[in-house]
Amino acid sequence: MYDHLFSEIQIRGLNLKNRVVFPAMGSRFCSDDGYLSDQGIDYYTARAKGGCGLIVTEAVAVWKPGSVFRMLQISDDSYIAQLKKLTESIHAAGGKACIQLWQGGLAASQTPGSVIVMPSDLPLGEGKVLPGASKETIHEIVKAFGEAAKRAVEAGFDCVEFHAAHNYSPHSFLSPAFNRRDDEYGGSLENRARYSIESIREIRKNIPEDMPIFMRVPAKDDELPGGLSIEDVIEFCKMAKAAGVDVLDVSRGNIVTSAMRYEVPPLDIPRGFNVDNAATIRKATKMPTIAVGRINNADLAESIIAEDKADMVVMGRAQIADPNFCNKAKAGNVEDILNCIGCNQGCYENCLIGAPITCLRNPSVGKEAEFAALKKVSDPKKVLVIGGGVGGMEAAMMAHTLGHDVTLAEASDKLGGQFLLAGKAPRKQEIEAATIKREKQLQRAGVKIEYNTVVDKTYLESFAPEVVIAAVGASPLIPDIEGVKGNNVYNFVDVLNGTKTVEGHVVVAGGGLVGLEVAEYIREKGNEVTVIEMQDSVAKDVGAGRKTDILIHVAASGIKTVTDSKCVKITSNSVWVDQKGEIKEIPCDSVVLAVGSKSNPTSWIEEYCQKHAVEYKVVGDAVNPRRAIQAIHEGVEAVINI
Repeated sequence: MYDHLFSEIQIRGLNLKNRVVFPAMGSRFCSDDGYLSDQGIDYYTARAKGGCGLIVTEAVAVWKPGSVFRMLQISDDSYIAQLKKLTESIHAAGGKACIQLWQGGLAASQTPGSVIVMPSDLPLGEGKVLPGASKETIHEIVKAFGEAAKRAVEAGFDCVEFHAAHNYSPHSFLSPAFNRRDDEYGGSLENRARYSIESIREIRKNIPEDMPIFMRVPAKDDELPGGLSIEDVIEFCKMAKAAGVDVLDVSRGNIVTSAMRYEVPPLDIPRGFNVDNAATIRKATKMPTIAVGRINNADLAESIIAEDKADMVVMGRAQIADPNFCNKAKAGNVEDILNCIGCNQGCYENCLIGAPITCLRNPSVGKEAEFAALKKVSDPKKVLVIGGGVGGMEAAMMAHTLGHDVTLAEASDKLGGQFLLAGKAPRKQEIEAATIKREKQLQRAGVKIEYNTVVDKTYLESFAPEVVIAAVGASPLIPDIEGVKGNNVYNFVDVLNGTKTVEGHVVVAGGGLVGLEVAEYIREKGNEVTVIEMQDSVAKDVGAGRKTDILIHVAASGIKTVTDSKCVKITSNSVWVDQKGEIKEIPCDSVVLAVGSKSNPTSWIEEYCQKHAVEYKVVGDAVNPRRAIQAIHEGVEAVINI
């Protein structure tokens, strides 16, 4: 199955068993000074075992003065041994290993004291200027790329990737939006490309003739006036080909504008959004090309190769969510795949705060060895999971996998809870589909599910569990304000699930993620919408992975937002707010409350369990309303610790 995707490809002396690439993505699985941890080796190796053709390391610093805290390095010989341990592990698992060689440019600013390499002086405000790199620094870095490549060969890598995108220093030199030099490293495209071309030649000089060089490039400069066009990129790629580059890895985005969202695109951005750019560059350069950009299912990946748009595809978060993606897809078991939903909660957002990555869908990320060591229990317990939201679903699946006698009791006729509900919001259909798919996976696995079952004390007495996992979730918070029980007042749950319909001018109380999504949902149906928020801005609870896109869509749809405003009264035709001490009236036909949730009570469950010496654990929103990632991880950990 998927014959094009899982066909071999030869590049110089490198033979890859399929066209799937696990790309460079920050993991933070290393020491503070850049040595890869055994945890990181296990993480990469799991994807090789899962059938991926080529594993690319996260960005690896070639020049120590411009490196970043807790990122991989290959800036001196001391790093070779651990990287060799990585390549040997990947090879033993049947994969091939590539190292991404990196010099960070502006990205080094996240670590105090690191040298920020930019082509030209960069004003920083208040009379401060970041000076452009000297020729001596440029020559030193070019040499560092070559020395790093030589170490990569010693470490056993099968190929190297030169990173010339995402506003790292090669990209910044290449882009006229940043490069205003008047020497041989600035001016014409040929001059702006000189730093990269010299680095590529130095890399080629230090690796075997049959070892390929990959190069990550931007398709163009998004949101950068006077930046690179796709035609500029094509010409640069032709120069790079002459210098020794074999494969183009076509990305998007930069770290200085809102186009950063294209680097790790959230679910708000369409799948495969950058494929046509890769196809255009491939056709013009006649070079093997990798397509990148929210390619997270096998059908899409197969079509890209089959339609001759690219030679390979990057499937990064898809393989974080399910390290066995390739093996499952090749065998035709696509219904068993855990699909990435582009939430960015565990991967991108963790890396932004310097934490090791994880995954909403896959709690084993970073714990591959620990999870691989799990065995069927020798003393199965009678486990009752109360609540079929995502936390309860994953707890039940893990309990079943470990051999416990588990029953999942759900009060409604379907699983998924508020996560399924969230899938009703605009651009979140993948969440709904993934939740429904997971329910079917539980059913096929043989997990006992009791639908339309309300668990009470009588049920517990009759069931007599040995272990209880309480995943009973949360309910909408109803504020204590005048008029809140009026016939024109609704909660976000009833609106999103279609139980209630609102029309006309609708005021949404609450400008967090839920409020903005329900506002978009209502607006899509042709209604006028105003969002009121107590804080000084909306979307404060939204992670960086999605915030920009949500705000763009809210603005584009014409939704009005009113901040610093507390709802104090609701009438039949208006909402009254206190805006910084001034009482104002907002006329409307109906009001939707999206001011948060409150945990459903679990004290009665705890009382029963304590009275009968039953092991129990409360997880997810029942502890405290939070994100789905916490509910899922807590549900799984609770079962592992039985």
